[in-house]
Amino acid sequence: MPLTSPRRSALVDQVITQLRNQITSGEWPVGARIPTEPELVELLGVARNTVREAVRALAHNGLLDIRQGSGTYVVATSELAGVMHRRFAGADPRHIAELRSTLESSAARLAAERRTDRDLVQLDALLARREEAWAGGDAEVFVAADVALHMAVVAASHNDVLIELYADLGDLVADWLRTDVGSELRPEAHLDHARLIEAVRRGDGDTAASEAAGYPYVCLNEKAR
Repeated sequence: MPLTSPRRSALVDQVITQLRNQITSGEWPVGARIPTEPELVELLGVARNTVREAVRALAHNGLLDIRQGSGTYVVATSELAGVMHRRFAGADPRHIAELRSTLESSAARLAAERRTDRDLVQLDALLARREEAWAGGDAEVFVAADVALHMAVVAASHNDVLIELYADLGDLVADWLRTDVGSELRPEAHLDHARLIEAVRRGDGDTAASEAAGYPYVCLNEKAR
């Protein structure tokens, strides 16, 4: 008997789309627990089996993690991010540092060449937010602010492929930074990013690339101590 393509019901596809939109829009951020199955049934007005199939599909694609007895949590914001999260979860930290160094230094060099006035305003604002987060002492708030600044540097490269790739790595970058920083902000772990932003402002690609390239290795060395 020849194999045929199984068809998922249109209703399940619609529920998958709605749940995915909640994730990609940030309404359900990474780390958040999504509503329970009964709550989703009530919110969406569909059968329990439909909700269950949609959630399992998103879990299979790497966006959700179903934890028995705890709930279902968002672990990635896109299918590619989910694949990367699974693939690199146990990677050698030095290899991770090398990947970050390569991507972030290339982005910083391009940002120094292509940044706009709007980019600089955004970078200044995010740098200030990062410093405020550090002064506030909340490690999780600082990680979010740090990731946002790194994302903005990449965005200033105006390389759409690099931006998309780094966005898909964003959840992993946050995990790596969270591991680097730890649960407590220590003075010796603070990395000054002002030189990077100033190099981008001056259009100094060599300095911008050098600054960005070194950060992951400093984090790696601090963690090894």
